[in-house]
Amino acid sequence: MPGMKAVVLTGHGGLDRLEYHEDWPVPEPGPGEVRIRVGACGLNNTDINTRTAWYSNSVTDGITVTGARSGYADADAATGSWGGAGLAFPRIQGADAAGRVCAVGEGVDSGRVGERVLVDPWLLGPGDPANPAHARYFGSEVDGGFAEYAVVPSRNAIAIDSPLSDTELATFPCAYGTAENLICRAGLKPGETVVIAGASGGVGTAAIQLCRLRGARIIAVSTAAKAGELRRQGADAVIDRREGDIESAIRAAAGGEADVALDVVGGAMFMALVNTLRHGGRYSTSGAISGPVVEFDLRRLVYRDLQLTGATIVPAGTMQRIVGLIEQGLLRPLLARTFPLQELAEAQQAFMDKRHVGNIVVEVPG
Repeated sequence: MPGMKAVVLTGHGGLDRLEYHEDWPVPEPGPGEVRIRVGACGLNNTDINTRTAWYSNSVTDGITVTGARSGYADADAATGSWGGAGLAFPRIQGADAAGRVCAVGEGVDSGRVGERVLVDPWLLGPGDPANPAHARYFGSEVDGGFAEYAVVPSRNAIAIDSPLSDTELATFPCAYGTAENLICRAGLKPGETVVIAGASGGVGTAAIQLCRLRGARIIAVSTAAKAGELRRQGADAVIDRREGDIESAIRAAAGGEADVALDVVGGAMFMALVNTLRHGGRYSTSGAISGPVVEFDLRRLVYRDLQLTGATIVPAGTMQRIVGLIEQGLLRPLLARTFPLQELAEAQQAFMDKRHVGNIVVEVPG
């Protein structure tokens, strides 16, 4: 089989580390695996964090404009992945792939060829799937979807029957899996008030839809310019993150205190969210784009009986549940912008500019 088109990450650093090739080796499916002809692949924060080695323990800043574009000079490559380990390069990034099965490995039903699929990016190991030592992420520890072809375990290629295009379907995997995990970790109940920080990004807009399905009252934190779209997605109130007193603004919108806070922002936003939680409230985080190092008054946690949880490894079965909701028409794609594969660097730059609402997707030529 001739080589394929692919964008290859040659190492940690800036956008110049992304190289476009038209003759990259086509991967062969091994036992229990399928090869997918990728139609489209969405972007997410993991792409930026991995390229720049922001996950490194030595990086204490948020995702700055300079760092996201050029990388972090002080990053420790040995801890440059989400799991705190080093990565092997070159690597094809991209977790959010949609396409069709075009070949199968040993032990996989050949009837899967031609099947339309959405990739579950969490490649969980046997035994203790929540153990990071046994978990790999599509586009991080293994090659991902910014290429014409990709290989995944058969169980991670989730069959889907939907009128949505591959481009629209590629808005779902990482964002909705992460958002669903955040919500489940926080134990959101019908009728509760939830505050969503970073509400205009892929995870934030996914969380709005998923919280709406649960019958929650939703307060979104974003910018005034994006308020209209967030309300159309299902937010009951939108707080401008540039508000001088975020805490008071949230309390006013909640009519008191919130039950749950979902956060991908961190930094100065962290304590404002925690302070607005009622006694017994729950906070769940899956990111810290404004800064991973925060000040925290432990008395707030102890004497308010709060629950604070992190949310990274998405449990098995989550993506199947999301696919079911897509097929029922209960989840809607929010596609902000598309780019051709060869313009992945430009797509990452647009993603970092944060002027969009929803998801940015790279389309792979047919």
